[in-house]
Amino acid sequence: MQSLWMLLATFVFAIMGVCVKLASSYYSTAEIVMYRGGIGVLFIGALVLLRGHSLRTSFAGQHLWRGVVGVTAFWMWFYAIAQLPLSMAMTLNYTSPIWIAAILFVVGLWQGVRKLELGMLAAILASFIGVTLLLQPSMHASQWLGGMIGLASGMLSAFAYMQVRQLGQLGEPEFRVVFYFSLTSMLAGLGGTLLAPDALRNATVWHTHTMTGLLLLVTIGVCATIAQMAMTRAYRLGKMLVTANLQYTGIVFSSVWGVLLWQDVLGWMGWTGIAVILSSGLVATYYNTRSIKAAGVRGIKVPASDPIAAEI
Repeated sequence: MQSLWMLLATFVFAIMGVCVKLASSYYSTAEIVMYRGGIGVLFIGALVLLRGHSLRTSFAGQHLWRGVVGVTAFWMWFYAIAQLPLSMAMTLNYTSPIWIAAILFVVGLWQGVRKLELGMLAAILASFIGVTLLLQPSMHASQWLGGMIGLASGMLSAFAYMQVRQLGQLGEPEFRVVFYFSLTSMLAGLGGTLLAPDALRNATVWHTHTMTGLLLLVTIGVCATIAQMAMTRAYRLGKMLVTANLQYTGIVFSSVWGVLLWQDVLGWMGWTGIAVILSSGLVATYYNTRSIKAAGVRGIKVPASDPIAAEI
């Protein structure tokens, strides 16, 4: 049941995606990343002070790695949201469960604790056929860069989510994981803004705030923080692959928003691609769950701190 926290996370992430797309008319991607992280730092910092928690950690290296990979994925995702229809950008980012399944599958074969399963292989291959169906008929030539960046964000997200899982298994609470991720996001966004070409030419790099822009930034920051907390709790307490595949509900939420606000029409091949990606993720989950149970029957023990081995 703990994996159901991902449902809340995807719903709130979809709202955040809407706000990111709207805010891209007012701010650069670097600014949005910076403000998103800064609001998260303030939000979690206030929560820590009120509850008397501590931000002291013994896993600085793991937080740094999670932050670097996660912020890179987030940055690429925000860029894709600004360039593509919302449902397409969200779907490309949500290929992360397929990447997770592929990683677990390959590592399991390498370690000799899994056999080659044609069903799993077919599910992974089908997911990328789904990506092709989604991109090919629906994307303009000028959008291909955004599409590739969106797909790459899904792959990087898979590594970030597995690191979230590892931090949870090491005993790090959600607030600490989200705080250091938000701090990394704020610093990365600040650096990206100051190092932009305009900044190097001593031009004005900060966009002027408007009431609409501020409201969008605050909503992005609050939604991202709430969603990150819910997602981290789901990965810490739930099964990683079950949790990962619940992300697909975000495609439904974002598709509805895209149709209502921007009249996004992908065409039958685009929607078929989304359906294939979703179905492939569910099939991959089935095969991974069956393999986990089989490993348990054979008495295979794995370190609790290893997020990949723990799910094989």
